[in-house]
Amino acid sequence: MRPYTLKQLQTFIEVAKQQSISKAAENLFVTQPAISMQIKQLEEVFGLSLIEPIGRNIQLTVAGHEFLDRAMGAMAELKDLEAAMAGHLNLGKGHIYLGIVSTTKYFVPMLLVEFQKICPGIGITLKIDNRENILQMLARNEVDLVIMGRAPKDMDCIATPFATNPMGIVCGPKHPLSRRVQMPFEDLANQNFVVREQGSGTRQAMERIFNEHNTPLQIAMEMPSNETIKQAVMAGMGLGFLSLRTVRHELTTGHMVRLDVQGLPHIGHWYITHRTQKKLAPAAIAFKEFVIEQAKPMIEVWA
Repeated sequence: MRPYTLKQLQTFIEVAKQQSISKAAENLFVTQPAISMQIKQLEEVFGLSLIEPIGRNIQLTVAGHEFLDRAMGAMAELKDLEAAMAGHLNLGKGHIYLGIVSTTKYFVPMLLVEFQKICPGIGITLKIDNRENILQMLARNEVDLVIMGRAPKDMDCIATPFATNPMGIVCGPKHPLSRRVQMPFEDLANQNFVVREQGSGTRQAMERIFNEHNTPLQIAMEMPSNETIKQAVMAGMGLGFLSLRTVRHELTTGHMVRLDVQGLPHIGHWYITHRTQKKLAPAAIAFKEFVIEQAKPMIEVWA
């Protein structure tokens, strides 16, 4: 078998992600013929077609799908190798790939600023998405650490709690329920809710809590972000179920009200998590220790 190059693997992965040679060429700052040549050479090495055209785009063949999984795994292993070797050169330097669920963006940037005051030589690439997509990144070894709610049950991980995540139901100040006191949970059965999308950890927690109370959840609309839900709730579209750390400003100013519901707020936790078999580089270890030891009081003040 002829040798193939790291550049060819990187090119193939980008083409597969974009499902387009033109978009991959744009992202990699090369010409489309150069991309096509890299893919052709890779296919010649293995004697297999890895992609096939579909109109102006491409799709992976069966072999291409398996090749993508293994190529991404190989690239992740190389990234780990580079990080480990960098750690031997200078413990004050390095790079961390950090994945966070979108709700934590209300406090994680503050933590990054404080961490880089202590370790200015460590760079961080931040990836933000919902729980389902962050877990996929973790499974593919695309990130070193993740910050998320409830620890995954179907993945071999080390998850360490570092702060609480109170979750409750909020409404606009003119909502009929805004002044109720110790409202029974079942009274929420006929209320319209504006909710996060499927795959969101907030959505999963909400559905789990409603099921525990044997109360049907009436969904008025799904929305892909906490900020959009906040605006919809303040406009009177319905109730929202959110991390109370994301609505601190709105509650303080009176633009939103937390409903006084029996059994709420639900107190969850934030975890810093990584795969059990993941050999963390010194930079990642330093950030993990910083979060575990120092993040809680910072978050309590900030959010």
